[in-house]
Order: sequence, then structure tokens, then C-alpha cells
Amino acid sequence: MKPNVVLMMVDQMRGDCLSILDHPAVDTPNIDQLARDGVLYENAYSAAPSCVAARAAVLTGMSQDKNGRVGYEDKVPWNYEHTLPGEFAKAGYHTQCVGKLHVYPTRNLVGFHNVVLHDGYMHYNRFNHTTKTSESFAATDDYLNWLREKAGAGSDLTDLGLDCNASTVARPWHLAEELHPTNWVTTKSIDFLRRRDPTKPFFLNMSYVRPHPPFDPPEAFYNMYINEDLPEPSVGDWAEQEDTDRMGLNPVTAKGIVPKKRYKRAQAAYYALITHIDNQIGRFLQALQEYGVYDNTIILFASDHGELLGDHHLYRKILPYEGSAKVPLIVSDPGDNLKLEKNKKINNVVELRDIMPTLLAAADIPIPGTVNGKSVLELWKDGATANWREYIHGEHAYGESSFHYITDGKEKYIWFSQTGREQFFDLEKDPQELVNQAGNPDYQARVQQRRNQLIGELEGREEGYSDGARLVVGQTPKSTLNHLRG
Repeated sequence: MKPNVVLMMVDQMRGDCLSILDHPAVDTPNIDQLARDGVLYENAYSAAPSCVAARAAVLTGMSQDKNGRVGYEDKVPWNYEHTLPGEFAKAGYHTQCVGKLHVYPTRNLVGFHNVVLHDGYMHYNRFNHTTKTSESFAATDDYLNWLREKAGAGSDLTDLGLDCNASTVARPWHLAEELHPTNWVTTKSIDFLRRRDPTKPFFLNMSYVRPHPPFDPPEAFYNMYINEDLPEPSVGDWAEQEDTDRMGLNPVTAKGIVPKKRYKRAQAAYYALITHIDNQIGRFLQALQEYGVYDNTIILFASDHGELLGDHHLYRKILPYEGSAKVPLIVSDPGDNLKLEKNKKINNVVELRDIMPTLLAAADIPIPGTVNGKSVLELWKDGATANWREYIHGEHAYGESSFHYITDGKEKYIWFSQTGREQFFDLEKDPQELVNQAGNPDYQARVQQRRNQLIGELEGREEGYSDGARLVVGQTPKSTLNHLRG
């Protein structure tokens, strides 16, 4: 029988928050073990760092310009011919998703045989009073209905008073730990091991909503960090150094100087949510062993994007800086199904569109022609690095802050399309992006090289960002490209 495949997705986890990468605070023993049983890709990026666009890359294997999602926009239907779970299903796999999908319509299976859904707090089906019942949050979310059965009919995701999209406010989870959405994803995933068709290999997508806000870890994990010395955020010389509008006092701010004690609580809670997920991954790995399928299962761990967490006095995701755009990506093969050397780190630049071809290749399933990602298993094999891509192009429509970026993991060029502002970071010498070298004469050749690459990437795009010879400032950004709208 072909190997089982598990895709472990988390939401809003920074690429540096792993103890195997020597993070000064975060402890991730089970994720570290996944890396020891496989490969850690040290320069993995989310090309369009927000939930919808990032997950489109994962589920289609397509770059953002091909899948049409170059920003964040809800309620745009998902009608892709080829999807990651769909290809597994066609190949005879029993497919299941537990947790977050963030597709539309909300209960769209996108190729899975079954979805046990928890997207987190979704504004479009909670705030919009014209939403029909079948699309309402109460009707579509399986975790919320389960929680109300367990904790009372009046229970809700907002009971802690924390914002469920972006917040610098934190407090421990108020109910029993087994009722936390992180535990729920693991519990329902273990239940799938019980209920699956044993005559077929399985593809399981375990999709955790955390460490995305609300910052609400169980108290045992919060206590691991709140009294520790935690690292200071990185603040570049190019960042806004003052907060004259006191934006940092807003509990759901995207920028500003947050009061120190509030910031530490948020930081401790964020790290605690990661360790809580790690703990639950350990629980699931034990279940794989108990069901006798551990050695015949390939596991890929990744996040959809990161969290700025105060770097450069910025919060949330979307922006192209390392805290937001760089993500963890690990391929683990505990049973040696792939017959490749383990416990490796690879620094070639990879991104989320590479997940679909990687997992299909691991299961020896044909990769559809619509996919323009590449299997990162190629990098795991000796001598394959010379044929790898030179860089990736990332972007996000974000109003006046809309941007495009080029990176190879060693340097990064950023162009803000509405203002023409440029940034260039030498990531080998300056991994925290503290110094913008765009105006430094010593870097002009490298800046021009990356600018030219972006000009080529954007030539012919419907927004008119490039005329083939130069970048064109001030063109109206779009969150969704015309070809997706039909």
C-alpha cells in the first residue's frame, strides 16, 4: 500500500519559532523531532502572506498570479480543476480535513471526501446580517457546535473578550484544556484514524487555527513563558520610531508601540500557543504509532504565513518582512519510505505552492499541468540544488501599502507599488532586516538585478505594474485577478 500522507498546517506561525533553530524562548520538541526524521527547509516563504491567498497556493500548487488570489478577499468561489486533496482522492486515497480551510462557499469540500470544519472567527458570516442561514457561522462551523454541546449552548468564540483576528491582548484559556480548538483538531484527527477505510491509504490535513489570535493558550503553557526573559522585537532603522497617534494602545492594532507589560503577555501567549500545538502534535504522533501506521506515514508541517509580533513596531501578517512572510516547512519521513538521508537542513528558497507537488511526488501521484510549484523532494536528493529556482516573487494587495518582493532567502528586494518606495535587505548579514540598503551605493547592482527580475515578473499583468522596461507606480491594486472571477 502507498504511504499515508499528513499535512499539518498551522496559522500565523513565524518561521523562526522553532527550538531546532535555536529560538531563545520557544520550545517545540515534537516539531523538532519531525525535522530530525526528515528535512527542515530554512528559507520557506509565503508568497502572498494572508490566509486566503496562502491557502490557495497550498491547495492548488499554483503561484498567486495563476490562482488569481493576490490579496485577501472573502466570498470569491473556489472552482479549481485540480486541488491537492482532489488528486489524492483520484489516486484512491481516503481524504479528510480537520480544522481550517478558509474557502468559499464555506463548506466547499475542494476535493476532500469529508471536512470537519473550524475556520476560526470569520467576519463575513458573523457581521454580515444578510448572510443566509446555510452560510452563517453557527451553521457552518463544526467546532462551535461541538463546543456548545460540551460547554453550554451559550458558549462562543468571543467569550474571553479577545479579538479573534488580530490582537495584542492575551489571557489564558478559561475552559478545560480538552475544549480548546487546538485539542479539538487533534481529537477529531485521531478519530479519523479510527473511522478511516483501512483498505486505502489516507491523506489527512490537520489544520490548526492557532497561533493566530485570539492569544488564549491553556494556562499551563502560558506559565511556561510569562515569567521568562523573552527576546526583544527587531526594529529597523527604517521603521517608524515614534507612535504619535498612540496606535499601540489599540488592542487590535497593526502597528505602534504597545505598552511593555501588554506586549510581554501577548508574546508569552503567542509562544505558548505554539508549544501547545507542539504538545498536541506529539499526542497525534503517539496515536499514529498506536494505530500501527506511523512508519508508513509521510508528514509535512507548515504555516500559511507568520506574525510580525512587534518587529519594526508592526503586528499581524501580510507585509513582506521576515516575521510575516517566512514560515516553517518540514518534510518528515519517520518510517524511511523515501529512502533519503534524514536530519538535514536545506537553505534553497521554497514556498507554499511547492507543498502540493511535494506531497503528490511523495505518494507517486502524477502532478497536474496546472501546478507551477516544484517538489521540494528534489532538494532532498543529492545534487539537485543546481536546477532549483533562483528566487521567488511575492506580493499582496494592501491599499497604500501594497507591495511586491523578490527573495532568494539571502537577500530581499521590496517595491511598494503605490509609492514607489524600495527596500533592500542583505539577509545573510542582516537577517532581522534592520538596515535598508536600497540607497547604499555598494548594493546598487544587486538592487537593479532584483528590480529587473520584478519588472519581468509583472510584465503583462492586468494591473499594469510593469511596462517591460520599468516598474509603474500608482496602478490600482486588486485582491483578486480577473481570470478568477470569470
